[in-house]
Amino acid sequence: MWDRLIVAGYWFVYIALELSILFLGISFLIGVLTTYVSPQKVERILSKYGKGLIGNMLGTLFGGILPFCSCSTIPALIGLLKVGIPFRIAMSFLIASPLGVLNAAVFSLFYVMFGAKVAISYIAVTFIGAVIAGFVLDRLGLKVQLKRVSVVGGHEEEPPAAPPRATLLGRVKPKLVSSWGFTKDLYLRMVPYLLIGVGIGAFIYGFVPDDLLATYAGPSNIFAVPIAAALGVPMYVRTETMIPLCYALFEKGMGLGTMMALIIGGAGISIPEMTLLSAIFKRKLLTAYILTVFIIATLTGYLFNAFGPLLMA
Repeated sequence: MWDRLIVAGYWFVYIALELSILFLGISFLIGVLTTYVSPQKVERILSKYGKGLIGNMLGTLFGGILPFCSCSTIPALIGLLKVGIPFRIAMSFLIASPLGVLNAAVFSLFYVMFGAKVAISYIAVTFIGAVIAGFVLDRLGLKVQLKRVSVVGGHEEEPPAAPPRATLLGRVKPKLVSSWGFTKDLYLRMVPYLLIGVGIGAFIYGFVPDDLLATYAGPSNIFAVPIAAALGVPMYVRTETMIPLCYALFEKGMGLGTMMALIIGGAGISIPEMTLLSAIFKRKLLTAYILTVFIIATLTGYLFNAFGPLLMA
């Protein structure tokens, strides 16, 4: 009992610190970016490159190639919406980011453990899924389900202009101060949601046996894929951590597609991310997002189970 409590406590502290550092770092970088990129400039760029399919592909590319975890994606999402990125593109970004679409580390892990066919197939399927999902969520009219997130820190107005002959530090300092205000306010608003999610995840991590997933998500179970997609949710670990874990389960007999559903469900619908998103998404949008990622995970799982022997050949 005490050993499990120690494991859960260590996991809670470690993950909470890691997420806090990532959250603050990403928030500050986004804050700096938004001081240099005006909404008008973003609108001009998107009017040229962000229409239709290309826009969603760019959102997926941007979200998927950066080494974000699910929780550090949220401040990036808020920053993108803040500078005028269309809702559909932001949703493609949000879905692609925690899944590691086009992420070099994710691709390398899949390549080393499962081979090139599996690695390329994962990237292709999740990329297409994120692009389509952005369109679907937008077409459903769910943009109105965004909450108004008011952030204090000078981003509603331009930071004070520096004197023409100011030094480099003098020119940059107002932007850094404004960015830190954005970061501090956003973190204080989000940290209760983050800690609640990490606490639940720590309890499950410490007290739920590892073999439970293999038992209920084995290849002989026709419901294994959706079960794995759902059971992945409370695990919250980075995609880079999920892959080695799932490889061990795969070696014990879990189906390839079941494993993929577990990875996508765990990375895309983690409890910390859902608790954070509940601060900026109304119930309908949050529910639609969860269902969208669950569907992507389930369809991907069935595809990989169907073509698993060919991909592993």
